[in-house]
Amino acid sequence: MNHWTPELLSPAGSLEKLKIAVLYGANAVYLGGQKFGLRQASDNFTLEELVEGVAFAHDRGAKVYVVINSFLHDKDLEELPEFLKFLEALMVDALIVSDLGVIATIKNHCDLVIHLSTQASCLNIEAAMLWKSMGVQRIVLGREVTIAEAGKIKKASGLEIEMFVHGSMCMSYSGNCVISNYTQGRDSNRGGCAHSCRFEYSIDFKNTEKESLKSYFMSSKDLEGIRLLPEFIDAGIDSLKVEGRNKSHHYAGTISKVYSDALNFYKSHGHFLSSDMLMWEDELRKISHRDYTTGSLVEYADENSIYNQREHDDNEYTIAGIVLESRKNQYLLVDVKSAFLLNDNLEIMPFNGKISTLSLKFLKTISGIDIIKSKPGSVVKIPYAEGVERFNLIRKCIKNDVAGFV
Repeated sequence: MNHWTPELLSPAGSLEKLKIAVLYGANAVYLGGQKFGLRQASDNFTLEELVEGVAFAHDRGAKVYVVINSFLHDKDLEELPEFLKFLEALMVDALIVSDLGVIATIKNHCDLVIHLSTQASCLNIEAAMLWKSMGVQRIVLGREVTIAEAGKIKKASGLEIEMFVHGSMCMSYSGNCVISNYTQGRDSNRGGCAHSCRFEYSIDFKNTEKESLKSYFMSSKDLEGIRLLPEFIDAGIDSLKVEGRNKSHHYAGTISKVYSDALNFYKSHGHFLSSDMLMWEDELRKISHRDYTTGSLVEYADENSIYNQREHDDNEYTIAGIVLESRKNQYLLVDVKSAFLLNDNLEIMPFNGKISTLSLKFLKTISGIDIIKSKPGSVVKIPYAEGVERFNLIRKCIKNDVAGFV
């Protein structure tokens, strides 16, 4: 018996990350083109990459949602209809939109499904009903809403509901932050967020006996909802969204695999009473992250959700490479992302099943010359391993690099 589970929606910051997310279990991906979106620091997709990416996802049963969630000016809206016609011809599955003018433009020029972006800050039943009357079919709720509240909004509105389950969080109400506009002159609602909330600030308690202090009081911990999956399912939340279009291949693959494995376990068993839960949580700590919190998913976030530390990368693992070809009983052809050495022990992340270890008994250039160390951006041959497939991620532990091994 298969039990119902929500859609797993993963970030696709590039064509390669799209393929990785889909192959590691995402039911859908969201991405942006070269214009009209908020994550301008992402690689984003050219028109040619959109064609390839949508075909790749659809061929494997995954959906593609395109973000048009920037707040547009009239000059932007003049260019939008041509892009909409292109996306409609590709048969993308939905557009993620935050601006009323954009919604009107979409309805006037195509028949694509409209999802309301979290940027629109929809937090209650009446707002959801209003957006529904305007043609929206799914609401991406603000992170300020609890799972219980989301369930009530779904029941009352009849709309599909999407919630964030993992990733970075903003200290502001969704879609209402203008800090980077003030500090950097960069519009956070038009793709220019400078992440000013992550900076250290001096706080001066005037007219009090308190001494001034320095603090990261506006920086939030990262969201982690792996143990709350039963609550999402009970509330009937349609889609679980992972933040992170700017993040790494390792992040895209690990997040998709962990949450997909967990949801598939529930689909088969109807519960999460598995010893794998500890393993899933351990995997989520191997990707780059701040301290984790459940945010406002159960109770409203408070001072315990503040990440009062300088931004730093204490990640123990990084991607060594991506498998380009598996030549049976001979070698694996690997696109090197970070350097590794002969005799290193690497970990291979399969699309399904447990992670395995591979010892580099040889390391060769693509032309077969023996080398001691690989170079990022190169293609190398390493020992063959049974079951390894194209686009499998190969990672290494960097915690002990100083000691001369990984």
